[in-house]
Amino acid sequence: MANNVLPTESAPRAASGTLNVRILRSGADSQVAKDDRVAVEAPLEFLLHHPALGLEPMSFGTTMRTPGDDEWLAAGLLYGEGIVNQAADIDAIESSTRRPNVVNVRLHPTVQIVPNTPSRLFSAGSSCGVCGTTGLDAAIARAAATHIPDTGHVALSLLLRLPNRMRVAQSKFGDTGGVHASALFDFSGTLLNVAEDVGRHNAFDKLVGMSLMSNEIPLTNRIVVLSGRASFELVQKAIRAGVSVLAAIGAPSSLAVNLAVTSGLTLVGFLREAHCNVYSYPERLTLTSAPELTPQSAPG
Repeated sequence: MANNVLPTESAPRAASGTLNVRILRSGADSQVAKDDRVAVEAPLEFLLHHPALGLEPMSFGTTMRTPGDDEWLAAGLLYGEGIVNQAADIDAIESSTRRPNVVNVRLHPTVQIVPNTPSRLFSAGSSCGVCGTTGLDAAIARAAATHIPDTGHVALSLLLRLPNRMRVAQSKFGDTGGVHASALFDFSGTLLNVAEDVGRHNAFDKLVGMSLMSNEIPLTNRIVVLSGRASFELVQKAIRAGVSVLAAIGAPSSLAVNLAVTSGLTLVGFLREAHCNVYSYPERLTLTSAPELTPQSAPG
């Protein structure tokens, strides 16, 4: 048996979101030592700065995430939790130069915030979304009170082709096979943005953060494709951002379906090349043929 499996690169390489490790590829008849890549998982603490808090920032909690796009993650999380409503509510987002894995968010003075009573104090794993929320009933009520407006239509044949488009743009998944993705498309199938993270909810928050800071919220006439399942937390985040169609490679939960039905969101699960399940508002999807999509790489 080989020695312990150890990283072959130093920690700074983790800034890319992936890390080289030495592994022992083992089978029934052979063992081969080789290099492999794994997704980085590291904590990130969010510190809020606001005149009402005085000189000391307030911790909004810690989550486990894949490093990269931390500013987008912070913006998307704060938007999803209702702390900010527009890009102008954030004066600046800065990764700390003194403390690793800390991001400072400087809120505009007009943002209403009560010292020591944030809506969310949490320590969340990468698979956790609403784990630390103190007011789950309030989160459900807030999402259910929002209704997605009537929009244009999407050809079902186009929707079925979007997972492959997302997969081509997933650079970290191609390296590691160990990260989730959320991808934003318009109704013509153009890939607008894609975000990756070991956490499903983090990937979605990064995607929303990009859109928020570009003043592109609400995401009307937009499709979000998820690489995993559609939980309640992801559906509420989609509704909050104004997404019209949320399509998941995996299954939805019962609460996710109920919330989508109540809110007018088109929720799709088990999205494959040949078929999918539509759980709510199927009228947004048409059986008309969609034009062929031109080859496209990741935005930016």
